Amino acid sequence: MSDSTPTATVVAEDTIATLGSVDDYLRFCQEYDASDLHLATASQPIWRRYGNLQPIWNNAAVLTAEDCRRLAYQFLTEAQINQLETKGDVDFAYSPPYGRFRASVVQQRLGIDMTFRVISGRIRSVDELGLPDTVRTLIRYHNGLVLVTGPVGCGKSTTLAALVDEINKERQDHIITLEDPIEFVFEPKGCHINQREVHTHTESFASALRGSLREDPDIIMVGEMRDLETISLAITAAETGHLVLGTLHTGNAARTLDRVLDVFPIDQREQIRIMVSESLRGIVSQQLVPRTDGNGRAMALEVLVNNAAVSNCIREGKTFMLNGVMQTGKNLGMITMDDSLRNLFSSGQISQEECMSRAEDKILMRAFFKGA
Repeated sequence: MSDSTPTATVVAEDTIATLGSVDDYLRFCQEYDASDLHLATASQPIWRRYGNLQPIWNNAAVLTAEDCRRLAYQFLTEAQINQLETKGDVDFAYSPPYGRFRASVVQQRLGIDMTFRVISGRIRSVDELGLPDTVRTLIRYHNGLVLVTGPVGCGKSTTLAALVDEINKERQDHIITLEDPIEFVFEPKGCHINQREVHTHTESFASALRGSLREDPDIIMVGEMRDLETISLAITAAETGHLVLGTLHTGNAARTLDRVLDVFPIDQREQIRIMVSESLRGIVSQQLVPRTDGNGRAMALEVLVNNAAVSNCIREGKTFMLNGVMQTGKNLGMITMDDSLRNLFSSGQISQEECMSRAEDKILMRAFFKGA
């Protein structure tokens, strides 16, 4: 069910009394296309719908500390309750019969806070997401590094799942996914697939990645490249004959490469630049922008494809030149984030205000609107 006006009053107020459990709230979020649910002490029930964070109902009662404790202890397992009480937080994938959710339950000053990300039960295809054919070419390699980047909540996991599923349909390989937590569940099509959850099946991304190299993988999906050891192992795996798909919380290609290179000690960076310049296949950076009609969000997509010019920029540490290289590499399917935003504006999908506020180069974007 969808609605073109994402306001707090979109939901019938007489439903408030019917929501007595976490499951009731989560079903409700699914029905109204919300992406996140917040049940927090001293706050009304809040959801994120079409990118907007707002109360589900304007006149809903504020949740007390006892309300949140009751809601949390209804659905947490005994082991999860024990971790919450001893460590103060617990993160996991919650999988009731009606769906899958990424859950985070934490202790804070006022009481318990719960946050849930709604995970679609269906893996969307590359075509459904509107990803360009260039992205498909990146996953047809048998080795190298492909990075999907963007801020929290921009759909990185959805894009990564679509790419893994595309490989699953097209190839007969061994895929290992390392996730925290497991979100999309893959059914083998052409490939043999193993999914491992950090903190459940393994201690960390780094230890799982190290172990995966002994499991005869062809493709390794790393849910998040968080630290030096994980990034180093991912680059090594990409260099030694594996196709590695990973994510980072960065906004564009240049910042992604800076993040990857800057985690290494200064005396190692020259060597790492050479390794990345040779192993990188491409970077897909994305963000979701509210549509002008209020019905959902449009994807703005930056695509970097590694060619001789890109490789040279990386090797020489001149990532600031990548924007210009992407401008001249449009025939290879490259596109900058600002060009993607302009295209969305020109097609009437997003507003001028959204386009301007998200632009990397404000001066050029301002000039574009003056000439429009």
